[in-house]
Amino acid sequence: MDQTEQHAPDSSDLSYCPAPAAPAGRVAGPPYADCVECGKPTEYGVATPGVVLCPVCEWQDAQRTACSG
Repeated sequence: MDQTEQHAPDSSDLSYCPAPAAPAGRVAGPPYADCVECGKPTEYGVATPGVVLCPVCEWQDAQRTACSG
C-alpha cells in the first residue's frame, strides 16, 4: 500500500458498544403511549414512532444489552 493511500481512522473504523437507542422523534404526552413490554404508561406521547418502553423496562433493556467491558 502506498503511503499516500493511508488514512486516519474515523468513528466508522472503531469498534465500540453503542448506547441504547432512544425512540427517535420523541413526542410529549398526554396521552401517553403504553409500554410494549409490560403495558404500563411510558414517558412518551402516543404519537411517538418506534418501540416505546416504560422507565423500568428501558432500564432493564439497557442492562441486558450493556457491554461487559
